[in-house]
Amino acid sequence: MFLLAPESSEAVQRFYKSSADAQGFLMNLMAAWAWRPDVFESFAALRDQLTSNSALSKRDQAVLVCATASQLRDSYCSLAWGKKLSAEAGAAAAAAVLAGSEGAGLTARDRALADWARKVVANPNSTTRDDVQALRATGLDDRAIFEATAFIAFRLAFSTVNDALGAAPDWQLVRAAPQEVNAAVTYGRAPHAMPSTSAL
Repeated sequence: MFLLAPESSEAVQRFYKSSADAQGFLMNLMAAWAWRPDVFESFAALRDQLTSNSALSKRDQAVLVCATASQLRDSYCSLAWGKKLSAEAGAAAAAAVLAGSEGAGLTARDRALADWARKVVANPNSTTRDDVQALRATGLDDRAIFEATAFIAFRLAFSTVNDALGAAPDWQLVRAAPQEVNAAVTYGRAPHAMPSTSAL
């Protein structure tokens, strides 16, 4: 990462411990967010408020993040959420979303959400009524379409902070992701190298 780590304090150590407990390891990106744990926690709470009362399924959310991250060329979130999408839809479908291809296992709803995410990330002024109608045709109502769009914006903001400050994907994400997902993520910052067996 490009920033120095903040000085150790009770608040920083509490933040690191909470993050490590949630993930099973301390993610590299937390060294950046540790400068303002309060901002990270408020951001996460607002994002959770959106998704906890949303009609979007876990699969929908994973498709949106994978399409958003791949369009932005964010390897970090692509690896982390590629694993999640693999659990929901299969590794081939996750790899297809990350690669922006028509893969096996993708539903019409998956494709419409992925297309929408890519357009919102690339140029939100390029979206059309037909794009929204394509989402409606898959069963999404207007509230769900708003939620999907807000969720894309949240993920875009999160990825932008991590990427701009040089946070590299954790080797643990590479090890945990299916082979198809790792093969599809050919962009963005290179992951940290896995330590030698003797160092584990």
